[in-house]
Amino acid sequence: MKEALKAYIDLFRAHFLPAWPLIFCSGLFLAFGNYGGFSWVLTLKAAIIGLLGFEAGFVLNDYVDRNRDRLDVEHALTRYWRPFKKRPIPSGQISSKKAFGIFILLAGVTSALIFTLPFPHSLYVFAIMLYSYGIEAFYQVKKRNQRFPVAQLLGRTDFTLFPAAGYLCYGQPDMTVLLYMLFFYPWTMAHLAVNDLADITNDRARGMKSVTVLYGIKGSLCWIAGFTLLHFFMASFFLRELGTVALYGFLAGFVLLTGANFYLLKEKSPEAGLRVLPAFHGALLIYAVSIILDFVY
Repeated sequence: MKEALKAYIDLFRAHFLPAWPLIFCSGLFLAFGNYGGFSWVLTLKAAIIGLLGFEAGFVLNDYVDRNRDRLDVEHALTRYWRPFKKRPIPSGQISSKKAFGIFILLAGVTSALIFTLPFPHSLYVFAIMLYSYGIEAFYQVKKRNQRFPVAQLLGRTDFTLFPAAGYLCYGQPDMTVLLYMLFFYPWTMAHLAVNDLADITNDRARGMKSVTVLYGIKGSLCWIAGFTLLHFFMASFFLRELGTVALYGFLAGFVLLTGANFYLLKEKSPEAGLRVLPAFHGALLIYAVSIILDFVY
């Protein structure tokens, strides 16, 4: 029983659980600010949709990549993402059939909650969910055989749409949500390349054409720095939709990302990529909390 519990904690990356409702609800609270009103019921519902929907994506990721993950030769990144340091499907702790069943269960419960939202918000969010799971599977398969990082450029649109789905639980498609996506997408690209840098040994062993495998460490560092700069540039437009609290929060996030980039450019190593991942995650959490606090205050 204890080992089974550990396996499920690793499958769900449980130490990151609080992040997903916060990121999803940052979009919702932005919509509250733009359209007026507030609802604790909707907030709770959105938090559960964001949590279960994102966790379903994690399980899908593991299921699609279950055979390739058996080829891992280095486990530092696994130890970062998994509290008990194991990939539960390749290790045999959770069967692939059971993992797929968990994905269907989580996606089903998420869908049921989505359809309690008023129309057309339910349609917006459900369409994003279906697209996100489809593009996640595409990303996992496409990056096995590519000469250009199509998988990465298209694949992380799922995460880009995640806070947008939170916004659309209450708001309508508008310029604010578009600017949020344009601000967030470059961060997802930089973050993914940091993961690729940290996991280059395994990606080579698995035959995965990650950004770092395709372009080498120097190319990957240029990718990270370039998308970070684009992220900062797009922030200049998105911040016009936000208030003072968010401005200070975003500035703190920019400091973290700037420091992380300078460290990467100095060290130029996979180990450095692993060390700066918390800075990227910390910046994202600061963004989400500051958007929520911007509405509160």
